[in-house]
Amino acid sequence: MPNDRRANAESRLKAAMDQLLAGDIPEGLQCDIKSLSILAAVPRATLYRTHPHIKEEFENRLGAAREATGEPDPRLAQIDRLKAEVSSLKGRLSRMKEEASEASEFKTLALSRLAEQHDEIQRLRATLQDRGNIHTLPVRARIEADQ
Repeated sequence: MPNDRRANAESRLKAAMDQLLAGDIPEGLQCDIKSLSILAAVPRATLYRTHPHIKEEFENRLGAAREATGEPDPRLAQIDRLKAEVSSLKGRLSRMKEEASEASEFKTLALSRLAEQHDEIQRLRATLQDRGNIHTLPVRARIEADQ
């Protein structure tokens, strides 16, 4: 059973290490050993005593990442990524507002045309009712053409 616990702790540590190094750092944490142990729910003493190879791997990968990017903290990359995402979402929101405005204008125009058509239908019905019992007969030329 202790081997299962050790393997479970090791897998949690590796997952936490990948998360931190990817720049997905939860609020209140940093990209360091303390945050690694907190995120993996493994006591720091256990990390130092039982999993020193993971601690060393984390420090090596962190150092390599900092040298490659020139950034002192992967959180800066996360901030840049989030700023780009916010900018993208603002653009999307602006386009959606424009589409909504166009749809509203179309709706207004359609309702106006429907109202005009309704008024025309009402006017034609009233004209038919004013005629009373008088009906227009078809023109004779039409009757002869039909025969």
